[in-house]
Amino acid sequence: MLAAGGVMCIGGPALIYYVTPSEEELFLRYNPELQRRSLQNRQQKQEDFDNFVGRLKNYSKSDKPIWIEEQVQAAKQKEASVRAELDRRRTAEAEAEARRQEIKNSLR
Repeated sequence: MLAAGGVMCIGGPALIYYVTPSEEELFLRYNPELQRRSLQNRQQKQEDFDNFVGRLKNYSKSDKPIWIEEQVQAAKQKEASVRAELDRRRTAEAEAEARRQEIKNSLR
């Protein structure tokens, strides 16, 4: 029983390590179109990951749990984007009104 347990405890992970392909081997098995797309998106994915890790580091500086701090930051970001959209709409409305006034004045 001791030998069988040793084979399972040592042999199982060794077999998994042996049969699992590396990232390079998986990449080489992709068809050329997927390889090209993967290479194009690699830099963007790396930047996204770096931004995510940076945000997590900032969230961890707070006394609150990370998930609560993330929700607070998401709410602030949503509020800021809504405010920006409202400002953009107000500006567009003001420009449209100015054009209307200009057209009215030019017709007189």
